[in-house]
Amino acid sequence: MASSSAGLRNYAIVTAAYWGFTLTDGALRMLVLFTFFKLGYSPFTLAFLFLLYEAAGIGANVIGGWLAARFGITRMLSVGLTTQIAGFLLLSAMSPTWETALLVAWVVAAQGVCGVAKDLTKTASKSAIKVTEAQAKGKAEGRLFRWVAWFTGSKNAMKGFGFFLGGVLLEAFGFRLSLWLMAGVLGIVLLGVLLSLPPMMGKAKASRSAKELFGKSRGVNLLAAARIALFGARDVWFVVGVPVFLYGTGWTFPMVGGFLALWTIGYGVVQAAAPAFVNRSTDGLSREVPAAHGWALGLALVPAAIAVLLAATSLRPDVVVVLGLGIFGIAFAVNSSLHSYLILAYAGSEKAAEDVGFYYAANAAGRFAGTLLSGLLYQIGGITACLAGSTLMLAVCWLTTLLLPTHAGAAEEAGPGRALPRQ
Repeated sequence: MASSSAGLRNYAIVTAAYWGFTLTDGALRMLVLFTFFKLGYSPFTLAFLFLLYEAAGIGANVIGGWLAARFGITRMLSVGLTTQIAGFLLLSAMSPTWETALLVAWVVAAQGVCGVAKDLTKTASKSAIKVTEAQAKGKAEGRLFRWVAWFTGSKNAMKGFGFFLGGVLLEAFGFRLSLWLMAGVLGIVLLGVLLSLPPMMGKAKASRSAKELFGKSRGVNLLAAARIALFGARDVWFVVGVPVFLYGTGWTFPMVGGFLALWTIGYGVVQAAAPAFVNRSTDGLSREVPAAHGWALGLALVPAAIAVLLAATSLRPDVVVVLGLGIFGIAFAVNSSLHSYLILAYAGSEKAAEDVGFYYAANAAGRFAGTLLSGLLYQIGGITACLAGSTLMLAVCWLTTLLLPTHAGAAEEAGPGRALPRQ
């Protein structure tokens, strides 16, 4: 019973810490996007500002997963929070009066630091779910899915509040003071983590070679490939295309920030409720994987339909995009929640942090591609080009999910120490 209570307690602490991190990370995106849009930067340049932020996560996830296994999840969570504070302080030192090249380079570098922080924190936090769920004694059917769904959904709801917070902070305090305030909040969160979590939580035997580190199971590899396409398909129109498009149709900055906040909050709520939309199985895969097939196909149809409506009807473009994005958010939330669960179902019990890190490195690669294409495609063909790119990526995601293993025996392909956990 004591072990079960400890597992629930640690799960709650990690979730709360990640909430605090995500709130400030969402605010950061709006601070940077709106500040530099007001300075007159083009959509492609705005996307470029976020590229290192996304690219840094590719390596940070893989290395972070290995370090979490070697030194413990608590230490890596603390390192992630500390790195984010450093990124905020570095970003606050820039001045709009600098030469354009220096200013862009400084912001890109600071965003890169924040990108490393985000993915170190995400890998540590998601890995902690596997550890804390194992500590909670008993084999409650679907518990892992429910815990992952609640964690992921509530995190994204906090990110939505962060979008709104970023707009409010920018109006009330300006760019620099807002960053200082957020750094102070994260300092309090860091102190809470250090005082509350076991320092060696999640420590395991780490891989000794690159071949061992990257020798993942078929399920993990395929899911990582699908994740690249899934998150690329979201960010290819969400990062730059949608905010700039809505502003161009007459929306104000607070209206755009408020909408993105509401969308992300709603997306998080649906993520948290995703287990209610999916038939679950006792083996954790036989029903969940087919559900991933259907939801991926449904999602691929949404941006295609929006593009057709924009081209073939006289409806207000901003209304079509907003309503379409709402439908997209529901389907995307269920897909994302299913994927977040499946990676923990496929992950090896002894090296869960490494498997999760590898998977979220793929997630970062998808965000990187989507961010770059969001600015590039919008500059070339507007929101319609972004929607076409999203449709193509989602078709790839759907085709990849069709290959996912649906039975526990597939885990044996990864070698010893990677048995699938039964729920």
